[in-house]
Amino acid sequence: MLEILGQLAQGFLIVFEAQNLLLIIGGCALGLFIGAMPGLGSVNGVAILLPLTFLVPPTGAIIFLAAIYYGAMYGGAISSIMLGIPGASTAVATTFDGRPLAKQGLADKALIGAAVASFVGGSISVVLFTFFAPPLAHVALVFGAPEEFALMMLAFATFVGLGSDDIFKTLFSICIGLVLSAVGFDIISGEPRLVLWDITGFLHGVNFLVLAIGIYGIGEMLWTVEEHALGGGKSMLSEATVSVARTFAALRELVKTWKSTVMGSLLGYFVGILPAAGATPGSLMAYGIAKQISREPEKFGNGAIEGVCAPEAANNAASTGSMLPMLTLGIPGSPTTAILLGGMVIWGLEPGPRLFVDHSEFVWGLIASLYAANLFTLLINIAFIPVFIKVLKTPFTILAPVIFTLCLIGGYAPTQDMHDVWLMIVFGIVGYLMRKLDYPLAPAVLAIVLGPLAEPALRQSLIISEGSFMIFFERVYAGPIMVVALLLLFLPVFKMIYDRVRKPQAERNAG
Repeated sequence: MLEILGQLAQGFLIVFEAQNLLLIIGGCALGLFIGAMPGLGSVNGVAILLPLTFLVPPTGAIIFLAAIYYGAMYGGAISSIMLGIPGASTAVATTFDGRPLAKQGLADKALIGAAVASFVGGSISVVLFTFFAPPLAHVALVFGAPEEFALMMLAFATFVGLGSDDIFKTLFSICIGLVLSAVGFDIISGEPRLVLWDITGFLHGVNFLVLAIGIYGIGEMLWTVEEHALGGGKSMLSEATVSVARTFAALRELVKTWKSTVMGSLLGYFVGILPAAGATPGSLMAYGIAKQISREPEKFGNGAIEGVCAPEAANNAASTGSMLPMLTLGIPGSPTTAILLGGMVIWGLEPGPRLFVDHSEFVWGLIASLYAANLFTLLINIAFIPVFIKVLKTPFTILAPVIFTLCLIGGYAPTQDMHDVWLMIVFGIVGYLMRKLDYPLAPAVLAIVLGPLAEPALRQSLIISEGSFMIFFERVYAGPIMVVALLLLFLPVFKMIYDRVRKPQAERNAG
């Protein structure tokens, strides 16, 4: 313990060098902007700025890129809350309750909640990273295809409850998402599947951001345009304001969300350390569990602050967690850390267990920089909340075309294919109609995220077991996770049957 604290202190000495401190502050500010821009996200931001790192030593380079990564995790919540457009896939769950809060004139509360929860999630995960790196890396290494599928099943089970009380509408929404996630090439045979009308654009599959921005950006805009017209042209968004009194009131209310925030932090970190999982599944699972453990689950989807705090804590914790397998095993835990891993190789550093011994200055400088980046990003984020609030005071006639333009850019940026832009517009119309018909949108969006992760894990597991499903119950880690997932999956069905049996009995007793 004392040895670790001594190495951490050496890391802080590296961090507080003037050049490294400027790199952290600059990286955090850049990351906030990159995360808030639909279609960019941490992956594109780190990839674009990677060439700049050759101007500084390797330690300064990794500190700068890690700060961008951290800032982007915070920044994704900004456009999700202010405009209803997820800045990145990791911020989709934040849209579910962040956007309703903004429409109620509580954007400052949502932004403060997102910033503080991100700080808590980042802080908890960095402490775990500092003291428990080797054993957690070992756990991550044990996770194979069966364990990954069990984890995906647990994620599906947690968001079955994300829809309305109509379980069948929720399941229908999940099935739509799973079908869309299967578009493209078969992962084993390589044959095209679900390529509608032989349109070549479907061969690269349905990009998640195209679906998310279409449903939550275009669809939300169409819904707001209708309400704006029915409201006689009066914008619902002009009530947004910020003041010192409101800020302290929001901070006091955040104390009540500590359970959801801590749960999101721990869950996000654990999911983040699993190779190829990343922050998106962690944030979605955290949202689902936060709803299930809440005393007022009916508020979720209508502006529950826990629905903002849990996923934001999870995605920031996961971003730290994903660095652990990268450093200790040389296995990237997310697409962004895959780029960081490439940068380390270019800088002449070989990831793995020896990295902590041979390049301890590099490792502990990075770990200490995460503490500093977490604090600076929180301060920068809160300082700019009045600027973000001004976005909501923009006249709707100006805001609507700006939102539409940002959606088009966000849909085009990931693949630079006009097919995705047209597809995004179609998804926007479908999302608007689903909302009119009271079909839950969240399960469809979440299914298209988890589908591409669950399918290869399922098929690889069945190949290993020669077609036996018992592989998911016989393994030490996969078994308990799968049992919990099945219990959660069938819990709403049992509850529905129980309510139908109990209601006639109560009526007979009353009669």
